Amino acid sequence: MSAAAIEPRWLVPEWPAPPNVRAVCTTRDGGVSQGRYESLNLGDHVGDLAADVAENRHRLGQAIAAQPVFLQQVHGTGIVALDAQPGIVRDGTPADACTATTVGMACTIMVADCLPVLFTDASGQRVAAAHAGWRGLAGGVLEAAARCFATEPQAGPAQGASKVIAWLGPCIGPGAFEVGPEVKAAFEAHAPEAARCFRPAPAPGKWLADLPALARQRLHAAGVESVHGNDGSDGWCTVANPSRFFSHRRDGVSGRFAALVWKV
Repeated sequence: MSAAAIEPRWLVPEWPAPPNVRAVCTTRDGGVSQGRYESLNLGDHVGDLAADVAENRHRLGQAIAAQPVFLQQVHGTGIVALDAQPGIVRDGTPADACTATTVGMACTIMVADCLPVLFTDASGQRVAAAHAGWRGLAGGVLEAAARCFATEPQAGPAQGASKVIAWLGPCIGPGAFEVGPEVKAAFEAHAPEAARCFRPAPAPGKWLADLPALARQRLHAAGVESVHGNDGSDGWCTVANPSRFFSHRRDGVSGRFAALVWKV
């Protein structure tokens, strides 16, 4: 992917992916949408003009010279193989993670506060992407994505996960993600050490959750040691950077940006 082919304010992951794997995370820049959706809104379910969204998605595909596949994300843990049926690619498939081995097919995750996570393996044979809001993260969506790199995907813990590389994109930061005690309890029920990723919020009975730290814990427990990107600092926070990122928590009605990974 040529640096000249994409908007300069888009994020190109800094991770040790093999040379045949490309990845990018869009920002608000580079599209035609207006108002609260300005400008590169990629979500077709948020009230933006359908023609503008279609043009934005066309521009994205042209910029990366690959075919983005947009899921219907439902805050679950389902994963779909985009190339399970050669020649058939369907936008709108209900799932919160996807994987592909076909060249030019971009695993695409749309977000506006949730955490997008991109995956590849050291050999560049497969790529994957996951949508990790707190429900999907607590439910195991990252583990599901990591397992698709195993020789036998039904074998439980991700075999060969040490060869998997992950990149965490922008999301709501630990200073802005206020949650109730049920969220903290859901993570602690899975792993007591998750308590380290929460601190008391100003509001009584509420907690501030560190979503990237929770993701790193879950990935490391699954055997994925090569984790890059979002470290929870302010520059990665969707809420704190209104000129760069869409944020549902901040704006109520918001566009969506996307993180994508594909093979060339």
